[in-house]
Amino acid sequence: MSVVAVMGAGSWGTAFAMIAADAGARVRLWARRDEVAEEVRRHRSNASYLPGVELPAAVHATADPHEALDGAEIVVLAVPSVGVQEQLERWGGVVDPDATLVSLVKGVDVATLRFGSEVITESLDCDPRRVVVVSGPNLARECAARLPAATVAAGRDPARTAHVQAAVMAPYFRVYTNEDRVGVEVAGAVKNVIALAAGAAHGMGLGDNAIAAVVTRGLAEMTRLGVALGGAPLTFSGLAGVGDLMATCTSPQSRNRSVGERLGRGDALGDITSSMQMIAEGVTSSRAILAIAERHGVEMPITQGVVAVCHAGQDPAGLVEALLAREAKPEIYGMGHRA
Repeated sequence: MSVVAVMGAGSWGTAFAMIAADAGARVRLWARRDEVAEEVRRHRSNASYLPGVELPAAVHATADPHEALDGAEIVVLAVPSVGVQEQLERWGGVVDPDATLVSLVKGVDVATLRFGSEVITESLDCDPRRVVVVSGPNLARECAARLPAATVAAGRDPARTAHVQAAVMAPYFRVYTNEDRVGVEVAGAVKNVIALAAGAAHGMGLGDNAIAAVVTRGLAEMTRLGVALGGAPLTFSGLAGVGDLMATCTSPQSRNRSVGERLGRGDALGDITSSMQMIAEGVTSSRAILAIAERHGVEMPITQGVVAVCHAGQDPAGLVEALLAREAKPEIYGMGHRA
């Protein structure tokens, strides 16, 4: 029986802890706030993030990171990208030196342009082979309701990815392995940015054809960047790529899609984010992703438009218009294929 520490009690961290418990693991769920941990212990619930969900008795919650990490073979980072380094600086020294480190981070550190696995590796000064990225079309509320879902565990050490696969393979949650950690991680970050654009198109009432175009061209952007960074093209045709992109761009449960929809309806970004309890990673990561793309000479017009809307005050109407007004190009380019 694996001992799993889930560090972060937001919606996805809590749901992931539940999945691991249902898979047979002993789970410690670390919450930043004492009251959240106490609620899980006393009432088996986390009403702030997953209202109406009863958590298994095998999920032990604590606000003490030392207690959560004691003896943990698998340590799951379930905090927003902006908080990963800060948290690891606080309690990273307690992590077992041979523990497998799992990143659920779907964003990019804005200050350093690093993806979650890079922040983890550098903050702990550890072998990159210890890090496994888990990403896929996994809307937290549906997973917490035990509806069928699948995901990808990606890492460079097959034994560690297989360990993670076994630890969280619940009856309703299927886990596939993949050695392309770069591609899986790029897909998980970029899909949030594309979801903002798809939500904006929906909020402006531009129709399903326009949304389909945004999603499909977003997939092309994601793939171009991923390949430029060393990812495998086929990864973006799988669960972590097109699968997660579909779920995030089309579901009302998606925070990024919901933010985009409100932007498309004319709401100010500050008003939107101040009304939310959780972070929409696409907003904070979009500038970093665009900077990485520019550094590698990768064209990402949708991402560029999202940055203009979220960080330069551009009217969302210009986002889709700019995409349609671009010079004519072959459909497939910049991915190692001939046009």
